Amino acid sequence: MMYFSEPPRVIETRLFTTMPERLRRNAPSAWANANKGGEALAGFIEGPCFDDAGNLMITDIPFGRIFRITPAGEWHLVVEYDGLPNGMRRHPDGRYLVADYRHGLMQLDPAAGTIKTILAGRNSECFKGINDLAIAKNGDIYFTDQGQTGLHDPSGRVYRLTSAGRLDCLLATGPSPNGLVLDASQKVLFVAMTRDNAVWRTPLVEEGAVAKVGRFCTMFGASGPDGLAMDTKGNLLVAHASLGHVFMFAPNGELVARVRSCAGVTCTNMAFGGSERRTLYITESATCSILAAEMPNPGA
Repeated sequence: MMYFSEPPRVIETRLFTTMPERLRRNAPSAWANANKGGEALAGFIEGPCFDDAGNLMITDIPFGRIFRITPAGEWHLVVEYDGLPNGMRRHPDGRYLVADYRHGLMQLDPAAGTIKTILAGRNSECFKGINDLAIAKNGDIYFTDQGQTGLHDPSGRVYRLTSAGRLDCLLATGPSPNGLVLDASQKVLFVAMTRDNAVWRTPLVEEGAVAKVGRFCTMFGASGPDGLAMDTKGNLLVAHASLGHVFMFAPNGELVARVRSCAGVTCTNMAFGGSERRTLYITESATCSILAAEMPNPGA
Protein backbone atom coordinates (compact mmCIF):
# COMPACT_ATOMS: atom_id res chain seq x y z
CA MET A 1 0.00 0.00 0.00
CA MET A 2 1.33 3.45 -0.91
CA TYR A 3 1.61 5.88 2.01
CA PHE A 4 0.76 9.58 1.72
CA SER A 5 1.55 12.06 4.51
CA GLU A 6 -1.65 13.87 3.52
CA PRO A 7 -4.17 13.50 0.68
CA PRO A 8 -2.86 14.74 -2.69
CA ARG A 9 -4.08 18.23 -3.55
CA VAL A 10 -6.48 18.55 -6.50
CA ILE A 11 -5.78 21.44 -8.88
CA GLU A 12 -8.45 22.29 -11.43
CA THR A 13 -7.77 23.36 -15.02
CA ARG A 14 -9.57 25.79 -17.28
CA LEU A 15 -9.90 25.68 -21.05
CA PHE A 16 -7.40 28.12 -22.54
CA THR A 17 -8.17 27.39 -26.20
CA THR A 18 -9.19 24.59 -28.54
CA MET A 19 -8.34 23.94 -32.18
CA PRO A 20 -10.67 25.99 -34.44
CA GLU A 21 -13.01 24.09 -36.75
CA ARG A 22 -11.21 25.45 -39.82
CA LEU A 23 -8.05 23.59 -38.76
CA ARG A 24 -9.66 20.28 -37.76
CA ARG A 25 -8.91 17.60 -40.34
CA ASN A 26 -11.30 14.86 -39.11
CA ALA A 27 -9.50 12.42 -41.40
CA PRO A 28 -7.66 9.10 -41.21
CA SER A 29 -3.86 9.03 -41.25
CA ALA A 30 -1.03 6.52 -41.27
CA TRP A 31 -0.09 7.60 -37.73
CA ALA A 32 -3.63 7.00 -36.47
CA ASN A 33 -3.70 3.61 -38.19
CA ALA A 34 -0.66 2.57 -36.14
CA ASN A 35 -1.42 4.32 -32.87
CA LYS A 36 -5.16 5.10 -32.61
CA GLY A 37 -6.90 2.14 -34.21
CA GLY A 38 -7.45 3.95 -37.50
CA GLU A 39 -9.56 6.70 -35.91
CA ALA A 40 -10.37 9.75 -38.03
CA LEU A 41 -8.71 12.50 -36.01
CA ALA A 42 -9.14 16.26 -36.01
CA GLY A 43 -5.48 16.32 -35.01
CA PHE A 44 -3.32 15.13 -32.14
CA ILE A 45 -1.48 17.99 -30.48
CA GLU A 46 1.79 17.74 -28.55
CA GLY A 47 5.14 19.43 -27.94
CA PRO A 48 4.20 22.70 -26.20
CA CYS A 49 6.89 25.35 -25.74
CA PHE A 50 6.90 29.15 -25.56
CA ASP A 51 8.63 31.77 -27.66
CA ASP A 52 9.98 35.09 -26.37
CA ALA A 53 6.72 36.90 -27.15
CA GLY A 54 4.65 34.54 -25.00
CA ASN A 55 3.20 32.59 -27.92
CA LEU A 56 2.68 28.88 -27.36
CA MET A 57 4.15 26.65 -30.07
CA ILE A 58 2.62 23.17 -30.47
CA THR A 59 2.87 20.25 -32.87
CA ASP A 60 0.15 18.19 -34.57
CA ILE A 61 1.56 14.70 -35.06
CA PRO A 62 -0.64 12.97 -37.67
CA PHE A 63 -0.87 15.90 -40.07
CA GLY A 64 2.68 17.25 -39.88
CA ARG A 65 1.70 20.67 -38.62
CA ILE A 66 3.22 23.14 -36.17
CA PHE A 67 1.10 25.98 -34.80
CA ARG A 68 1.68 29.22 -32.96
CA ILE A 69 -1.02 30.13 -30.43
CA THR A 70 -1.11 33.75 -29.26
CA PRO A 71 -1.70 34.79 -25.62
CA ALA A 72 -5.27 35.56 -26.75
CA GLY A 73 -5.73 31.93 -27.87
CA GLU A 74 -5.59 32.53 -31.65
CA TRP A 75 -4.12 29.72 -33.77
CA HIS A 76 -1.71 30.33 -36.67
CA LEU A 77 -0.08 27.70 -38.88
CA VAL A 78 3.72 27.97 -38.83
CA VAL A 79 4.58 25.05 -41.11
CA GLU A 80 2.97 21.96 -42.65
CA TYR A 81 5.22 19.24 -44.05
CA ASP A 82 5.48 15.49 -44.70
CA GLY A 83 6.43 14.49 -41.18
CA LEU A 84 5.22 13.38 -37.76
CA PRO A 85 6.33 16.09 -35.30
CA ASN A 86 6.00 15.26 -31.62
CA GLY A 87 8.17 16.83 -28.90
CA MET A 88 9.51 20.36 -29.36
CA ARG A 89 11.93 22.41 -27.25
CA ARG A 90 13.77 25.72 -27.45
CA HIS A 91 17.56 25.32 -27.35
CA PRO A 92 19.61 27.83 -25.28
CA ASP A 93 21.07 29.11 -28.57
CA GLY A 94 17.56 30.06 -29.75
CA ARG A 95 16.87 27.15 -32.11
CA TYR A 96 13.56 25.29 -32.03
CA LEU A 97 14.22 21.56 -32.07
CA VAL A 98 11.53 19.02 -33.02
CA ALA A 99 11.46 15.28 -32.38
CA ASP A 100 9.92 13.87 -35.55
CA TYR A 101 8.88 10.20 -35.67
CA ARG A 102 9.55 9.97 -39.41
CA HIS A 103 12.56 12.21 -40.00
CA GLY A 104 14.50 12.24 -36.72
CA LEU A 105 15.74 15.34 -34.94
CA MET A 106 14.72 18.46 -36.82
CA GLN A 107 15.24 22.22 -36.60
CA LEU A 108 12.36 24.65 -37.08
CA ASP A 109 12.67 28.23 -38.29
CA PRO A 110 9.32 29.78 -37.26
CA ALA A 111 10.00 33.09 -38.98
CA ALA A 112 10.65 31.45 -42.35
CA GLY A 113 8.12 28.66 -41.89
CA THR A 114 10.71 26.00 -42.71
CA ILE A 115 11.93 22.83 -41.04
CA LYS A 116 14.93 20.58 -41.77
CA THR A 117 16.46 17.36 -40.45
CA ILE A 118 19.69 17.72 -38.48
CA LEU A 119 20.04 14.10 -37.29
CA ALA A 120 18.31 11.20 -39.05
CA GLY A 121 19.88 8.17 -37.36
CA ARG A 122 22.89 6.55 -35.78
CA ASN A 123 25.66 4.52 -37.43
CA SER A 124 23.86 4.73 -40.82
CA GLU A 125 20.74 3.21 -39.22
CA CYS A 126 17.49 5.18 -38.99
CA PHE A 127 15.91 5.78 -35.61
CA LYS A 128 12.88 3.69 -34.61
CA GLY A 129 10.83 6.88 -34.27
CA ILE A 130 11.93 9.62 -31.91
CA ASN A 131 9.34 11.06 -29.56
CA ASP A 132 10.45 13.82 -27.20
CA LEU A 133 13.48 15.76 -26.08
CA ALA A 134 15.02 17.67 -23.18
CA ILE A 135 17.88 20.14 -23.34
CA ALA A 136 20.55 20.58 -20.67
CA LYS A 137 21.92 23.94 -19.59
CA ASN A 138 25.19 23.16 -21.40
CA GLY A 139 23.34 22.56 -24.68
CA ASP A 140 23.35 18.74 -24.63
CA ILE A 141 20.19 17.31 -26.20
CA TYR A 142 18.52 14.25 -24.68
CA PHE A 143 15.86 12.47 -26.74
CA THR A 144 13.82 9.28 -26.74
CA ASP A 145 13.64 6.83 -29.63
CA GLN A 146 10.31 5.14 -28.95
CA GLY A 147 9.08 3.63 -32.19
CA GLN A 148 6.52 0.88 -31.54
CA THR A 149 8.34 -0.57 -28.54
CA GLY A 150 6.59 -1.82 -25.41
CA LEU A 151 6.65 -4.62 -22.89
CA HIS A 152 6.64 -7.08 -25.80
CA ASP A 153 9.73 -5.41 -27.28
CA PRO A 154 11.67 -3.40 -24.67
CA SER A 155 14.20 -2.03 -27.13
CA GLY A 156 13.40 1.69 -27.01
CA ARG A 157 16.40 3.96 -26.68
CA VAL A 158 17.38 7.16 -24.95
CA TYR A 159 20.15 9.23 -26.55
CA ARG A 160 22.26 12.22 -25.68
CA LEU A 161 23.63 14.43 -28.42
CA THR A 162 26.40 16.42 -26.77
CA SER A 163 27.12 20.03 -27.59
CA ALA A 164 30.36 18.73 -29.18
CA GLY A 165 28.33 16.54 -31.56
CA ARG A 166 28.89 13.10 -29.98
CA LEU A 167 25.84 10.82 -29.89
CA ASP A 168 25.64 8.56 -26.81
CA CYS A 169 23.10 5.76 -26.37
CA LEU A 170 22.23 5.92 -22.65
CA LEU A 171 19.45 3.31 -22.57
CA ALA A 172 18.60 0.57 -25.07
CA THR A 173 16.05 -1.50 -23.12
CA GLY A 174 13.12 0.89 -22.76
CA PRO A 175 9.49 -0.26 -23.11
CA SER A 176 8.24 2.83 -24.99
CA PRO A 177 10.44 5.73 -23.80
CA ASN A 178 8.52 8.97 -24.13
CA GLY A 179 8.81 12.28 -22.25
CA LEU A 180 11.97 13.19 -20.36
CA VAL A 181 13.30 15.93 -18.12
CA LEU A 182 16.47 16.71 -16.17
CA ASP A 183 16.48 17.57 -12.48
CA ALA A 184 17.96 20.81 -11.17
CA SER A 185 21.41 19.28 -10.67
CA GLN A 186 21.44 18.07 -14.31
CA LYS A 187 22.74 14.76 -12.89
CA VAL A 188 19.47 12.81 -13.05
CA LEU A 189 17.33 12.22 -16.11
CA PHE A 190 13.71 11.18 -15.61
CA VAL A 191 12.19 9.19 -18.50
CA ALA A 192 8.50 8.30 -18.96
CA MET A 193 8.25 4.66 -20.03
CA THR A 194 4.71 4.72 -21.34
CA ARG A 195 4.02 0.99 -21.79
CA ASP A 196 5.70 0.19 -18.49
CA ASN A 197 3.29 2.74 -16.94
CA ALA A 198 6.22 4.11 -14.97
CA VAL A 199 8.78 6.88 -14.80
CA TRP A 200 12.39 5.72 -14.66
CA ARG A 201 15.02 7.61 -12.66
CA THR A 202 18.29 7.60 -14.59
CA PRO A 203 21.43 8.83 -12.79
CA LEU A 204 24.03 10.23 -15.19
CA VAL A 205 27.71 9.49 -14.57
CA GLU A 206 30.76 11.40 -15.75
CA GLU A 207 31.89 8.69 -18.15
CA GLY A 208 28.94 9.50 -20.43
CA ALA A 209 26.78 6.61 -19.27
CA VAL A 210 24.09 5.87 -16.69
CA ALA A 211 24.06 3.83 -13.48
CA LYS A 212 21.52 2.19 -11.16
CA VAL A 213 18.45 3.07 -13.21
CA GLY A 214 15.25 2.49 -11.24
CA ARG A 215 11.50 3.12 -11.28
CA PHE A 216 10.79 6.45 -9.61
CA CYS A 217 7.01 5.93 -9.69
CA THR A 218 4.59 3.36 -11.06
CA MET A 219 1.15 4.19 -12.44
CA PHE A 220 -1.77 2.44 -14.14
CA GLY A 221 -4.23 2.85 -17.00
CA ALA A 222 -4.73 1.96 -20.65
CA SER A 223 -1.87 4.16 -21.78
CA GLY A 224 0.77 5.59 -19.48
CA PRO A 225 2.94 8.58 -18.54
CA ASP A 226 3.79 10.86 -21.43
CA GLY A 227 5.32 14.35 -21.13
CA LEU A 228 7.35 15.39 -18.07
CA ALA A 229 8.21 18.72 -16.45
CA MET A 230 9.94 19.93 -13.29
CA ASP A 231 9.13 22.83 -10.97
CA THR A 232 11.50 24.96 -8.89
CA LYS A 233 10.90 22.84 -5.76
CA GLY A 234 12.09 19.68 -7.51
CA ASN A 235 8.60 18.25 -7.97
CA LEU A 236 8.18 16.04 -11.04
CA LEU A 237 5.05 16.63 -13.12
CA VAL A 238 3.80 13.70 -15.19
CA ALA A 239 1.15 14.00 -17.92
CA HIS A 240 -0.80 10.74 -18.17
CA ALA A 241 -2.21 9.91 -21.60
CA SER A 242 -5.27 7.98 -20.41
CA LEU A 243 -6.12 9.15 -16.88
CA GLY A 244 -7.03 12.79 -17.63
CA HIS A 245 -4.51 14.22 -15.15
CA VAL A 246 -1.06 15.65 -14.68
CA PHE A 247 0.33 14.11 -11.50
CA MET A 248 2.84 15.89 -9.26
CA PHE A 249 5.41 13.80 -7.37
CA ALA A 250 7.66 15.18 -4.64
CA PRO A 251 11.42 14.57 -4.89
CA ASN A 252 11.00 11.50 -2.65
CA GLY A 253 8.39 10.01 -5.01
CA GLU A 254 5.30 10.86 -2.97
CA LEU A 255 2.21 11.91 -4.93
CA VAL A 256 1.42 15.41 -3.62
CA ALA A 257 -1.02 16.83 -6.20
CA ARG A 258 -3.03 16.01 -9.28
CA VAL A 259 -4.05 18.50 -11.95
CA ARG A 260 -7.43 17.46 -13.33
CA SER A 261 -8.40 17.88 -16.98
CA CYS A 262 -11.56 19.85 -17.70
CA ALA A 263 -11.67 18.34 -21.21
CA GLY A 264 -10.67 14.84 -22.36
CA VAL A 265 -8.52 12.19 -20.70
CA THR A 266 -5.50 12.32 -23.04
CA CYS A 267 -3.08 14.67 -21.29
CA THR A 268 0.10 14.32 -23.32
CA ASN A 269 2.50 17.13 -22.48
CA MET A 270 2.89 20.49 -20.77
CA ALA A 271 4.88 23.71 -20.48
CA PHE A 272 5.07 26.42 -17.85
CA GLY A 273 4.24 29.95 -18.99
CA GLY A 274 2.90 33.28 -17.82
CA SER A 275 4.75 36.22 -16.32
CA GLU A 276 6.00 34.23 -13.33
CA ARG A 277 6.02 30.81 -15.03
CA ARG A 278 3.35 29.61 -12.59
CA THR A 279 0.74 28.74 -15.20
CA LEU A 280 0.90 25.17 -16.49
CA TYR A 281 -0.34 24.75 -20.07
CA ILE A 282 -1.34 21.18 -20.93
CA THR A 283 -2.00 19.58 -24.32
CA GLU A 284 -5.18 17.49 -24.13
CA SER A 285 -4.84 15.67 -27.41
CA ALA A 286 -8.18 13.86 -27.70
CA THR A 287 -10.07 17.17 -28.00
CA CYS A 288 -7.13 19.19 -29.41
CA SER A 289 -7.40 21.56 -26.46
CA ILE A 290 -4.93 23.55 -24.40
CA LEU A 291 -5.74 23.56 -20.69
CA ALA A 292 -4.29 25.93 -18.11
CA ALA A 293 -3.83 25.63 -14.36
CA GLU A 294 -2.30 27.89 -11.73
CA MET A 295 0.44 25.98 -9.93
CA PRO A 296 1.91 26.42 -6.43
CA ASN A 297 5.48 26.72 -7.78
CA PRO A 298 7.00 28.15 -10.98
CA GLY A 299 8.39 25.89 -13.66
CA ALA A 300 12.09 25.08 -13.37
